[in-house]
Amino acid sequence: MEEAADDVRDRVLASFERQGLMAHLWARIAHIGPGEVHIVLPSRPEVTQQHGYFHAGATSSIADSAGGYAAFTLFPEGTSVLTVEFKINLLAPAEGERLEAVGTVIKPGRTLTICRLEVFGVTGEQRNLVAVGQQTLIQIEARPER
Repeated sequence: MEEAADDVRDRVLASFERQGLMAHLWARIAHIGPGEVHIVLPSRPEVTQQHGYFHAGATSSIADSAGGYAAFTLFPEGTSVLTVEFKINLLAPAEGERLEAVGTVIKPGRTLTICRLEVFGVTGEQRNLVAVGQQTLIQIEARPER
């Protein structure tokens, strides 16, 4: 997998580290490439629903962030990213040692960017596709982040 340039990687990681929800979920970025970001979420009781599967909210959250940061890798310095909309289809119960969300840019744009979202349940080397989606993101002027 192709890696993003160091300055892009640093910009993505700095922004990701300011996200309270990702820290709360214990999510981490596993890969940053041009137009592609992977986010991993370890299994623990706090991110599950009543049957022990990963909660759809946790699944959706890491998918949304993976797509957002995938788009952000292609945005110029001095800009930021916001989600305009996304749709996710839950294909199977989300279970495993961890979830891995993969956001991939399908169509970059000056204002709007479209991403494909995939989430896999992972145990050892076995990966099971548990969710797919599509997302629209908007490039905005950077503003101070907290």
